[in-house]
Amino acid sequence: MGRRVAVSRHEHFNAAHRLNNPDWDEERNQAVFGKCNLPHYHGHNYEIIVRVTGEIDPGSGYVMDMKILSDLVKDHVVERFDHRNLNEDVPEFRTLNPSAENIVVVIHDILRPLIDPVLDLKITLYETPRNFVEYPA
Repeated sequence: MGRRVAVSRHEHFNAAHRLNNPDWDEERNQAVFGKCNLPHYHGHNYEIIVRVTGEIDPGSGYVMDMKILSDLVKDHVVERFDHRNLNEDVPEFRTLNPSAENIVVVIHDILRPLIDPVLDLKITLYETPRNFVEYPA
């Protein structure tokens, strides 16, 4: 068995969202989500790290071609989420609260079918410089 190496691509996107559970009343939404429940949304400068782990290909010397990884992230995540209202513009979030936890899972689910299944995929999403989520954990 060869050595496993992780390669990562770091990108960013800016997006607005509102955390709100339509099954709850306004008071409970405000109590749980606070400023994140503002009726006219709020925004974040999201940072994303897409990490792919696998064995080094003996021919290319790559785990995965970083140009291909970069293009996948830009074409399927950044273009889809950047300068968007996640609640209104991204179909997955029309019925799913766009918390950082849900966003990271959606991004993983978008990219997973596009990357060789022999490679492990991990997504880290920074909502703020101090708050981030990872999937899978």
